[in-house]
Amino acid sequence: MHMAKKTQSANGMYQLVKELFPYCRSITGNGVRQTLKTIQKSIPLELIEIPTGTKVLDWEIPEEWNISDGYILDDKANKIVDFKELNLHVLNYSTPVNKKVSLQELKDHTFTLPAHPDLIPYRTSYYQKKWGFCMSQNQLDSLSEGEYQVYIDSEHKKGSLSYGELYIKGNSSKEVLISTHICHPSLANDNLSGISVATFLAQYLLGRTLNYSYRFLFIPGTIGSIAWLSRNEDKLEHIEHGLTITLLGDQSNFTYKRSRRGNSEIDKIAEYYLEQNYPKHTILDFIPYGYDERQYCSPGFNLPVGCFTRNTFGEFKEYHTSGDNLEFISEEKLQESLQALQDILEIAEHSRSYINTNPKGEPQLGRRGLYEKIGGTNDSKLTQLASLWVLNLSDGSNTLMDIAIRSGIEFEVIVEASEALKQCGLLKEVQ
Repeated sequence: MHMAKKTQSANGMYQLVKELFPYCRSITGNGVRQTLKTIQKSIPLELIEIPTGTKVLDWEIPEEWNISDGYILDDKANKIVDFKELNLHVLNYSTPVNKKVSLQELKDHTFTLPAHPDLIPYRTSYYQKKWGFCMSQNQLDSLSEGEYQVYIDSEHKKGSLSYGELYIKGNSSKEVLISTHICHPSLANDNLSGISVATFLAQYLLGRTLNYSYRFLFIPGTIGSIAWLSRNEDKLEHIEHGLTITLLGDQSNFTYKRSRRGNSEIDKIAEYYLEQNYPKHTILDFIPYGYDERQYCSPGFNLPVGCFTRNTFGEFKEYHTSGDNLEFISEEKLQESLQALQDILEIAEHSRSYINTNPKGEPQLGRRGLYEKIGGTNDSKLTQLASLWVLNLSDGSNTLMDIAIRSGIEFEVIVEASEALKQCGLLKEVQ
């Protein structure tokens, strides 16, 4: 087994982030469709629409929201806030407004971050209809008394929720689920980094010979995963591994949040990979808060889905602010994130379960030519020991990852030993 080869995709991923950055995304609307259609240029994504009012589990698809303009004018007709310059300036899902207000009324409808007075916050009002703006605390403090013209040209209407899905068929009907959220507007790390890495990860898998089948979801956060789950319960039994991916472009070390199960195979693989390759990583236990893993891991589904990130949900000052811009992420870190996910999936592809076909006593390896098969390796004694571990633990209940963890022998050596044992007829794969 070999780890995934490095790919020359760093610049392409960053360019995709740059292209998508200006789009005003939300949980519904044309910005989401525009994003999905841009992704379609790279991978054959299927676009799915669910009409407003559709019941999805305990939720309902909301009205679609679109916006074309928004600004604030002072009493001299100077534009002090402009949606077209930065879409974070308008409360996401804001109702339309066109009137003159006092400074106090403007303040009542303006969101700031007093703790970070130079940053503009990202705020939403998905399920409570109101109008509003966002600006830095410093800018708000600089405004003088007087009348202000507030204008937001937005619309709530019966429409649909849009999401994208790509199914890549492998040799098995067992699936790996990769999910990333597409509902945030001009925020580079959260989550254009996840969108870009997921796109290039899918591109990497297309055309390859795969053991597992892969399902990629590009969905609005929370309501999107709930909608997908409500429509696809018949597919859930096939999901063997799953990852939500986000926050993959900043300078932080990798973080892995375990699935609700806590010891699923993907948990073991991700933790093993990070321990072997990135000593300064963080492992978090599951909590029912964060990204869409909390929907996939809800008790009625309890899917083996973890969350792979760099920084963590809400734990950095740029989170959900204008500070999460194109300078906050880098080509280098996007590439490193893609490489890590490729490697993790490569391990998943090889971490299978076997049954020892000759389990009574230790089989005679010499007369089967096993020593010749492994004699040319860098450390044939280690591979012989790995062979004994594989034979001893291959009772159908352990994967090769389980064996690597228990034996303390590198996963690649365990895989090498298992391949030799299969050739000798001493292992049979569990289907």
